[in-house]
Amino acid sequence: MRSRKALGAWCLLGFAAVNALDAAAADSGWYGGLSGGLTTAKVNDERIRSGLQSSGFTVTSVDNDEDSFGIKLFGGYKINKNFAVEGGYFNLGKFGYTAHTTSGSQTGSAKYQGLNLDAVGMLPLTQKFSALGRAGLTYTQAKGTFSGVGISDPSPSKTEANYKLGLGAQYNITDALGLRAEAERYRVTDAIGNDGTAHMFSVGLVYYFGGGEKAAPKAATPQPVAAAAAPARAAPAPVLVIVPIAAKTQQYCSILVLQFDINQTTVQRDAEEKTEKVAIFMRKYPDTTAVIEGHSDEVGSSADNMKLSQSRADNVVSYLAKRGIDRSRLKAVGYGETRPIASNNTEIGKRLNRRIDAVIACATDIAGLVPAPTRVTMAMDMEFDTNSAEIRPQYREELRRVANFIKSHPGVTATVEGHTSNLQGSAAQAQQLSQRRAENVVNTMVKDFGVDRTRLFAQGYGENRRFAYNTSAEGQQENRRVNIIIDFPK
Repeated sequence: MRSRKALGAWCLLGFAAVNALDAAAADSGWYGGLSGGLTTAKVNDERIRSGLQSSGFTVTSVDNDEDSFGIKLFGGYKINKNFAVEGGYFNLGKFGYTAHTTSGSQTGSAKYQGLNLDAVGMLPLTQKFSALGRAGLTYTQAKGTFSGVGISDPSPSKTEANYKLGLGAQYNITDALGLRAEAERYRVTDAIGNDGTAHMFSVGLVYYFGGGEKAAPKAATPQPVAAAAAPARAAPAPVLVIVPIAAKTQQYCSILVLQFDINQTTVQRDAEEKTEKVAIFMRKYPDTTAVIEGHSDEVGSSADNMKLSQSRADNVVSYLAKRGIDRSRLKAVGYGETRPIASNNTEIGKRLNRRIDAVIACATDIAGLVPAPTRVTMAMDMEFDTNSAEIRPQYREELRRVANFIKSHPGVTATVEGHTSNLQGSAAQAQQLSQRRAENVVNTMVKDFGVDRTRLFAQGYGENRRFAYNTSAEGQQENRRVNIIIDFPK
């Protein structure tokens, strides 16, 4: 009963600590933790009886204490999402017996503690939940205490190497803090040389050191940032950070993001309209060029994913060439799995990573562009300060020009998309901040520049549509933005 109460207290301690911590971790790195729970060991009554009987004592009954409370203090290195090496200290608690004989009683107990080194395998089942398996070596010290009839050595001890096995599960409450439950089997030798097994059923916490820093995707290269977008300028002019900017005056860009089915490389019918918009834009502005970037998820080998992403980019280039864009203005580059924008642990994340991104040179303005019969999507970007939804003063004049363009073409509408880098706060807070940014832009265009509100739409996306990696100040700034998407009528 004492050990079961201790196990319950340990669980409550774990859940209390969960509410106090919040961080983010990478797929590899150092970690540490503490677990505790119920331990059990089988006392061999027959061996006790035979030992006493060989000494001339007749055993009438044996009372066993086969439950105890154990702890583990561990640390390890997570090599990747599927494998870690872990070592630590364990104490399995104390187990004992009282043997009653016709001449008196014999009481014995054994305590087990030691060091372990384990290989730990992890199988992610969802983005936060994983199954665990372990196999390892132990160096265990057994200390015995005996009293009563038939005792020759009251305090024997023995230290011996052995093995352990275990199964468990882990739930990542945050990227840096996990709640782990395990069942483990220890092979032990008691203080007088008898072999046996002990079991531990534990609950504990795992903390990943350095987890507050987002790790860059493997082999990833930061997105290029033009000099015109450098945050060090005292009063930066409006720029588009969706694509590299060649000059300060280039502010309006065409956008292309396509997703692919698994192992597919051809442009699907539902993606043809998006690709056609790029062709219209590039035909309108013959000096623009485009780099078509192909990407994949992590399923399969890195070499196969690189070939697959290159094929996707090549097929989009061929599609644009057939629609009148000279191949000298187009370049196809495959990046394989090296530039993910979402977690590959979920099907949604994998689909987002199976994509095409187009880096398209921007046009200087939209003053001379007449709405075409087909819908053309273009964008103006506005950057924001950290955790702020206030519009920077330098964007007001450009907003005026966009408002005048919308008012002069009655069929044109605009969607204002808000985004965040979400380095602080929850996903819900990021969503709210991005929505406020979008609504502030809409309100400014309506109240200050006279655009009909029915032609403007505000939509917050939180952190779900990051353009750049959050591993640099420039990337974080690029993700704190509003896109004004100008839609021409069909």
